[in-house]
This record gives sequence, C-alpha cells and structure tokens, in this order.
Amino acid sequence: MDVLKRNNVSVSGAGSQTMVFVHGFGCNQRMWRLVAPAFEARYRVVLLDLVGAGQSDLTAYDPARYSSLAAHAEDILEVLRTLNLSDAVFVGHSVSAMIGVLAVIKDPTRFSRLILVAPSPRYLNDEGYNGGFEAADIEELLETMDNNYLGWSAAVTPMIMGHADRPALTEELNNSFCNTDPTIARHFARVTFLSDNRADLPLVRTPTLILQCAHDALAPVAVGGFLHQQIPNSQLVMLDTSGHCPHLSAPEATIKAIEAFLEPISSVSSL
Repeated sequence: MDVLKRNNVSVSGAGSQTMVFVHGFGCNQRMWRLVAPAFEARYRVVLLDLVGAGQSDLTAYDPARYSSLAAHAEDILEVLRTLNLSDAVFVGHSVSAMIGVLAVIKDPTRFSRLILVAPSPRYLNDEGYNGGFEAADIEELLETMDNNYLGWSAAVTPMIMGHADRPALTEELNNSFCNTDPTIARHFARVTFLSDNRADLPLVRTPTLILQCAHDALAPVAVGGFLHQQIPNSQLVMLDTSGHCPHLSAPEATIKAIEAFLEPISSVSSL
C-alpha cells in the first residue's frame, strides 16, 4: 500500500528542517490551515490525516490494529521513513500529542522537537491525578455516541471549541465530526478517552513544548502542569484562550509560542 496515499500526506514549504502537523480526534489536516502556512517559508511542512480521518484510506482502518494509539504512532514513523525524514519537529493536537509521544519514544532519531497542543495523557481522574472526567462521565459520553452520533457531535462541539461568541468555529468543528465515519469515530473515541499514557511521559528525551489553554473543558490546567512535571526536558506555555483548539481559536498566539520554542533551530538553520 502507498503509505503517503494511505495517510493523505501533503508536503509544502522550503528549508532543510521539517515540521509534521497531526490533527486531533474527529478532525483532519485542514484544521492546521491557520498555523502551518506561517512556517512554510522556513520549514518543509508535512500534513497528514490519521487513518480513519479526513481523506485517508478508510479501508485501512482495522479496529484490531488501531485498538491502541501505538498503531497511529507507527503510521507516523512509517510516513517519516518513506519521506526519509529525521530530526523533524512534530506538532500534535489533542490525542495526536500522545501519538507523537509514543512515536518519539520508539524512534527518537526522527524528531528534534515535540510540540504538544492541548494534550492529555489520561482523561479519567485517578488518585492524585485530575484528568477532568470521572469514569461515569466517559461511559455516558461513549454511550451517547453509540446511540446518536450526530446528536452527540452537536452537543459536545460547543464545549470543545469553547467560544460561544464565535459560532463559525463550533460549526466547523461539528461539520468535521459529522463528516467522520461514525463507526470509526466511535471506536477511536473509546481508544482516545480510555487511554493512559502517563507512564510514557518520563521516557521522552526530546525537547518538548506543552501548549495549555487557560480554560479547556477536556484538558484542565492541572493536566498541563502534570505533563511539564513528567517530561524531563519540557516547557509549558499557557495560552490565554478558551477551548481545546487554540490552532483555530487563537492561531496567532499558537504560532508565536511555537516560533519562540523553535528559534534556536531557526538560528542554526540560517547560518
């Protein structure tokens, strides 16, 4: 199978350094359109769709294989190997932040920087850990998805986007959710919301930027602090915005934070 076709890979931009942008649950690579172009003058920009999302090959989605996030991490590495990329900057939103963590642990030579946008290693609360949700909350969410996926999407997207004053953003997110195959979405939701990647965080040795939104219903502020504490070489930046999608609601602030983190790379590349 053509790996690049499987993940609907697109490449643009210039420069020897590569940035790879990977979207979150229910989304696709188009969600990066307000951020990724800002880096095309200095970086080679790689966009892709996770298998089961966007314009990826939906026939490649095997529920058994994708029963854990590790399979998506292997897909990312396969794309990088196919493009012969190393020392790439990985930018992952939401669930893809943890996919990036797993990928960088498995093959750190492929990455020079790790940027986690609104990440969460575990959504469920645990003793001494505030993930934001009780088990009953997650089960109710998943049950609602099973019974009425479109209704669930319409109900949760305003909460996820977190900007009632900007209904166009919520509408875009809802349309993206609705355009996702419901069977795949329900399966991927279970994998996403029931995953626990806390033990993986101390294994990351790649310099990491954590972008935490100040008011995020899916990833409380405490989650960003936990990630920063657990990932040895990490920086935590608090974005003064609401919601779980700062690359859509606050693209300028997101770009500025990423640029500041990457400045040492840019300086070296320009010499």
